[in-house]
Amino acid sequence: MTPDQPVIAILGPTAVGKTELSLCLAERLNGEIVSVDSRLIYRGMNIGTAKPSDAERSGIPHHLIDVAEPDESWSLATFREAALRAIAAIHGRGRLPFLVGGTGQYLTAILEGWSPPVLPADRALRRELESFAAEHGVEALHRRLQQVDPETASRIDARNVRRVVRALEICTLTALPASRQRAKSAPAFRSLWLGLTLPRRELYARVDARIDAMLAAGLVDEVRGLLVGGLSPDLPSMSAIGYRQIAEHLRGETSLEEAVRRIRRVTRQFVRRQANWFKPDDPRIRWFVRQPGIEDEVERLVRDWLGAEETQQKGRVRGPSSG
Repeated sequence: MTPDQPVIAILGPTAVGKTELSLCLAERLNGEIVSVDSRLIYRGMNIGTAKPSDAERSGIPHHLIDVAEPDESWSLATFREAALRAIAAIHGRGRLPFLVGGTGQYLTAILEGWSPPVLPADRALRRELESFAAEHGVEALHRRLQQVDPETASRIDARNVRRVVRALEICTLTALPASRQRAKSAPAFRSLWLGLTLPRRELYARVDARIDAMLAAGLVDEVRGLLVGGLSPDLPSMSAIGYRQIAEHLRGETSLEEAVRRIRRVTRQFVRRQANWFKPDDPRIRWFVRQPGIEDEVERLVRDWLGAEETQQKGRVRGPSSG
C-alpha cells in the first residue's frame, strides 16, 4: 500500500443500515468489502450476528467473514493484520476497499494505524482473573483495571470480562498499561470516514425489528446447534449479544421471553457504547441520516473525494511548476 491509495470506512451503530449502503456503493464504485466486526469472523454464527447473506456476498467480494472457528481466539493485533492484508490485496486488484462495521476498537485500530501489543495468552493469569470476577463480581474486576489503566477502563464495559481480563493481563505481563503501549503510525492509505445515524427512537425500533427477524429465522436453533456441537458457552465467541442470552435459556436458567428481553436491553446498551467510539462532533466523520435515497448523496461525496485525491496525487507527482 501507498499513502495515496484510498479506503472508504462506513461506520455507525448496529442496525442503522451499514450493510445495505456498503453493498450499493461497492457495486457502483468497483469496490470490495472488508468486514470490521469482531463476530462475523466466526463460522456457523450467522443469524445472531446479522451476517450478510450468501446472495449479498456472491455479488460483492467480502473479506474477514467466516475465517475462524468459534473456539479460535483472534486478538485485535491478529484482526488488524488480516484487515491490512485484505486492503492491500484489494488495492492490488485495482479496486476500492470499503471497511464496514460497528466494532469501534477494530475500526479505529485500522484507520488510525495502531500497533497493539502482541502477547501470548497467560492461561494461568487469565483463570486467576476470571475466578476473581466470579467471586467478587465483574465491577470489582473492572475497578482493578481502573486503578492501573483508567484510559483503557473507560472504553471497556465492566460486563465484558474477556476484554477486562486481557487489559489486566497486558498490564501485569509488561508492567505498562495497554493504553501506553498503543503506538500509532500513519496508516498506509488515505481514508474517508462515512457515518450513518438515526434518531435514537428510530434506531431502537430497527434494533427490535432485527431481533424479531433473527428469532423468526431460527436464532434459538442456531445457538442450540453450536452447544450440541460441543462449543462451550464460556467461549469469547459465545459472549456475543444474543448467543449468551439464548444459551442461558437453553440451559434452563431463564425463559425465552426473559432472554429476548435481555437481548433487547443489552443491544440498546451496546448502541450507546458505540457512540463513545464515533462521536457526532468528530471532524473526521461525514455523518448522514439514514433515509431513502441517501445512497446517491453518499456516492457523489465519495466520487468528489476520490477525484480530489487523484488531483492532489498528480500535483505531488509533478511537483511545483517552474515559472
